[in-house]
Amino acid sequence: MGRGPLIVKLVVLGCAFLWTGLATAQEKSVTEEILDILRSKGQISEEKYEELLKKAEGEKEPSTFRVYWKEGIRLDSHDGRFKLKFTGRIMNDWAVFSEDSDTEAFFNEDFGSGTEFRRARLGLGGTIYDVVDFKAEYDFAGGDADFKDVYVGLRKLPVVGHIKVGHIKEPFSLEDQTSSKYITFMERALPTVFAPERNTGVLLHNIELDGRLYWGVGGFRETDDFGEGFGEEDEYNITARVTGLPWYEQEGGRLLHLGVSYSHKFGDGEDGAMVRFRQRPEAHLSPVRFVDTTDISTDGVDLVAPEAALVFGPFSAQGEYFHASVDRANGSDVDFDGFYLFVSYFLTGEHRSYSKTKGAFDRVKPKKNFGLGKERGWGAWEIAARYSNLDLTDGSISGGELHDFTLGVNWYLYPNARIMGNYVFADLDDVGETSIFQIRFQVDW
Repeated sequence: MGRGPLIVKLVVLGCAFLWTGLATAQEKSVTEEILDILRSKGQISEEKYEELLKKAEGEKEPSTFRVYWKEGIRLDSHDGRFKLKFTGRIMNDWAVFSEDSDTEAFFNEDFGSGTEFRRARLGLGGTIYDVVDFKAEYDFAGGDADFKDVYVGLRKLPVVGHIKVGHIKEPFSLEDQTSSKYITFMERALPTVFAPERNTGVLLHNIELDGRLYWGVGGFRETDDFGEGFGEEDEYNITARVTGLPWYEQEGGRLLHLGVSYSHKFGDGEDGAMVRFRQRPEAHLSPVRFVDTTDISTDGVDLVAPEAALVFGPFSAQGEYFHASVDRANGSDVDFDGFYLFVSYFLTGEHRSYSKTKGAFDRVKPKKNFGLGKERGWGAWEIAARYSNLDLTDGSISGGELHDFTLGVNWYLYPNARIMGNYVFADLDDVGETSIFQIRFQVDW
């Protein structure tokens, strides 16, 4: 059986489960029906009715679920030991490229314009027995059901806190750990190409000091888009990240975030371990990568990335520096690096939301949702500007150096829906310049 039909069946089963949960949640017990009759006849007060109703709900079987909406469709058992959430996101991008003649000649490509579904994901996650965490999320944007977060775990363990096993993001970089649902620009900054991204492994993570300190560390096997990896090459990584909040006020309305990530990639060049860094400008629809080291035979790679972010009401700033040291199997070692810095401002007075449990930014909630009726509002409006640099040239490796200047406008109609517009000016050293206009329509749950 192919992966596509299997995923479809899982989605159908999930919908059936949701329908069953809805039906179950709406059924009333005999006790509740008796209370309704007593209240309708005026034999008990409204206050007494509410008191007894709460007791009746507490006596229900744990298998009955309450279905509700909280930034997504959620199902919670009445005893709180089982919590499920259906997840998904749709991101439809459109872009127009305008490159100069030198860039067109260099790549032998007329970029043009187009559209794509950048992400189209469905998933189910949650907690069972108040101890076991799980998530199964798949992305259909590429034409098949690629794994994203697919893991099982245990929570609230002594000392280590939480443990996850499966296909998950390695704990590296603030920009990379912030979900694509919440990033400020349509694409992450250029140097995040160094981030190990998702692989299959074991992750330990926890928060300390009342959420002021986050740490995560894990060991991972490099895998494909379905979480599979096998072979004689020692393609394993050890990755860790620690972040802190030296300043945190007004429930995240004012904060200073500092952190650092480190990752070591093991390798044996003689056995074929390879590393390759390549990157598009900050527009996924680009038909070519502007910078590319090509394959490098390596005995190991060390990655380090310090990070910082400031939120001061509607104003925020964020930046990171990335450095990659490649221990070449043949030839002298090489070093690549990059950095980015951006600022943003909410014209409508909101601020970026921060998650202490992740050490990363979270969902923006407009002060007033978009509406044209009685609940008239215009959502939240944010403007932003970013500079990114990525240098993949050192020694005998001439991967190129790319500079991106990006301007962005974000319209958050609701907490779960936004429209993003970006203008990207990409300057490729010794080649030429490209202007990119792009827009995204996004909804997530």
